[in-house]
Amino acid sequence: MLELVFATNNAHKLEEVQAIVGDRFVIKSLTDIDCHDDIPETGETFEENAKQKTDYLVRKYAVSCFGDDSGLEVDALDNAPGVYSARYSGSRDMEKNIDLVLESLLDNPERTARFKTVISLYLDGEQHFFEGSIEGTIITERRGEGGFGYDPIFIPDGYTKTFAEMTAEEKNQISHRAIAVRKLADFLNS
Repeated sequence: MLELVFATNNAHKLEEVQAIVGDRFVIKSLTDIDCHDDIPETGETFEENAKQKTDYLVRKYAVSCFGDDSGLEVDALDNAPGVYSARYSGSRDMEKNIDLVLESLLDNPERTARFKTVISLYLDGEQHFFEGSIEGTIITERRGEGGFGYDPIFIPDGYTKTFAEMTAEEKNQISHRAIAVRKLADFLNS
């Protein structure tokens, strides 16, 4: 069975990915390989940040691995928070990050946005990239208890519920990460 290290310790991401790729692959976290380093994310794009993660793991641990970078792009904010989604407010406090997005859009009727994920896979000496995105709208106040990040303020196009109001199964059918991970899984299965 193929083992891949996912450059994360985020339990939500690990669960989402494992649910999508199924049991044909063993997905390990950074903790599973005893990596407690703060892997740099200094790129200007999601692709650069995802690649930095896999490059780091390949150099230091010589493992087959993948890393991702994801974020929210709001059209009215010139695609911000973008690569700074996790620290948009200057901290990693998601409540403050959500507050800043909502404050920045106050009285702005233009609320279109998208979640985007780029995955960088390093396997058999080659690097591959997989992208997923989902269009939607930023609502004016939080709704829902599930999900993480900006999920309580994002309604995907064609739906009436925020990501935070959906079950994990519902979200995993349509999310940006799910789209990218399915592309990754299709590649691994081919």
